[in-house]
Amino acid sequence: MRETDSTITGNDLRSASVGRTDELSAWLSSRRRLVALTGAGCSTESGIPDYRGPQGSWNRRKPMTIGEFLRSPENRQHYWARSSRGWPRFAAAQPNSTHKALAAMEHDHRLSFLITQNVDGLHQKAGSSEVLDLHGRNDRVICLECRQLSDRQALQNRLYELNRNWFERSSEIPLTQLADGDSELTRDDTLDFRCADCIACGGLLKPDVVFFGESVPAPVVATAMNHVENSDGLLVIGSSLTVWSGYRFALAASKLAIPIAIINVGDSRADDLAGIRVNRECGAVLAELNL
Repeated sequence: MRETDSTITGNDLRSASVGRTDELSAWLSSRRRLVALTGAGCSTESGIPDYRGPQGSWNRRKPMTIGEFLRSPENRQHYWARSSRGWPRFAAAQPNSTHKALAAMEHDHRLSFLITQNVDGLHQKAGSSEVLDLHGRNDRVICLECRQLSDRQALQNRLYELNRNWFERSSEIPLTQLADGDSELTRDDTLDFRCADCIACGGLLKPDVVFFGESVPAPVVATAMNHVENSDGLLVIGSSLTVWSGYRFALAASKLAIPIAIINVGDSRADDLAGIRVNRECGAVLAELNL
């Protein structure tokens, strides 16, 4: 049977009391092959907004899908203009207490592997090395023709040279930062933005991330699943697991009777699968743990 918390069980998992971290601390201390699965809630304290609110609804608007991105030059123009406006603040984000706590757990051999749904690279900046970027990295760009990878900051420099007047004009528009380096701009704001093509072949450039509507590469899923299936506990942090790409690992762990603990503000799709559920900000919870 799935392991359950001795005090918080059943439906009460959804409303775990503030400050009840002693059970979670004991649970974590008993793991020897712990795997963490992290989401946007880990990076909000670093100034990177998430896509969904605590109840799972979209914040502001849905992001562009892969179908929309590929459908027309106008859509790509709109995407890259918004991304160029939001990139500097996104790139400057620094690890917060959650990233640092997870890195310390790895260094102390209390965390064997980390799967992140985030594309910000903040776990690596904090010092974690055993990390799988499930949805890719926003600091890389891939050509959809020749598949060459390149640096996102280098592309930012090229876009600036192509759009000096646009950047000067858009700087007068108040910046509304959105998830993953996106920003809020209207179509009219981006009509004269010029995109850059691949230097090597002239092909279309796309961030090296999994867009909404796009599938995670099968080898990446297989690697993540192998770590989960060989773990003795799955710790979900800062994710509602609304999308299948993350939820599948909680479902797999549950089917194998691997214990699950969740730290997240608001409901999680896997709440009914978890033995321990803490409904609080992940940074505050990890700071209280006696590991």
